[in-house]
Amino acid sequence: MQRDAIRTRRALLEAAERALMAHGPQVSLEVVARDAGVSKGGLLHHFRSREALLRALCEHWIQQYDDAVARYLELDDGRPGRWCRAHIRASFDPSIGDGPWRNIAVQSALLAIPGLFEHARINGHRWETEMASDGLHPQRVLLIARALDGDSMTEVFDAEPDHDTRHELRDLLLALTERNEPLV
Repeated sequence: MQRDAIRTRRALLEAAERALMAHGPQVSLEVVARDAGVSKGGLLHHFRSREALLRALCEHWIQQYDDAVARYLELDDGRPGRWCRAHIRASFDPSIGDGPWRNIAVQSALLAIPGLFEHARINGHRWETEMASDGLHPQRVLLIARALDGDSMTEVFDAEPDHDTRHELRDLLLALTERNEPLV
């Protein structure tokens, strides 16, 4: 029974993500439920409201990113910058990079939900603290963190992401982690 509930919850989150991409941030619960193959009542059993579903979806995205960082974190790498390297690789991972959260309308709708902006800010601060935690020079950490933020916003405004430029940016940011002196 517990496994079915977990599977249904996951199906609802995946359906919500697809529905956001197809219908935008005002997508109805009926559309999400139908896409997940459950009744609206079944959806409401797992998520009491549209807001609760969207909150859970944000948590799901944050967890996906955290999982990607953990996959890329090289525990046996004792050099400064390993956390930055993990965050860079996670940020450019195709399984993380594509999704409705990069859509400006979706972001605006989500950030209008009470408490979600603060939650996003807290996680952003946590990620920056991780990147600064292993001894890479603070100038390099600052530049990397802001470049990752900027890259995510560039995709929000560009209809067609330039994959060659993104690969070049990823490589430049990774190169910044290979040395540890101040930039200026």
